[in-house]
Amino acid sequence: MLVVETIAKIRRAFFKQGKSIKAICRELGVSRKVVRKVIRSGATEFRYEREDQPLRKIGRWRDSLDQLLSENEAKPLRERLTLIRLFEELRGRGYEGGYDAVRRYARRWAKERGQATAAAFVPLSFAPGDAYQFDWCVSGSSRRGCGSRTSMN
Repeated sequence: MLVVETIAKIRRAFFKQGKSIKAICRELGVSRKVVRKVIRSGATEFRYEREDQPLRKIGRWRDSLDQLLSENEAKPLRERLTLIRLFEELRGRGYEGGYDAVRRYARRWAKERGQATAAAFVPLSFAPGDAYQFDWCVSGSSRRGCGSRTSMN
């Protein structure tokens, strides 16, 4: 991903200063392909984001990983396994893919799961007289060495 400042430097060096593409590459540490791309296009920002991430190796193991993730989520916080341990468990079952694929899948799984639980929030509303709130505090005062404490409910 190119930063806007780098794009501006490339354009300034080529159009204003008249430097060659090779000189710009040496100076800024970018490839000639990138410099040509910036010069030919009018875009101020270049990004590459894959629209759909293929799950080649994890596809067959999706059910097993879902089971591991949901079992792990049901455990208390101190007993939960890290993603590395889940990956090792999956490897023990015969998975041949990499850790990054498992990590990406687990992140997406948690995000989808979080959106489902966030949608379940129900705001509390009560009719007048149905619910009560009480505020209390402890106040103290001192008058010439004689202290008193008052509790306000």
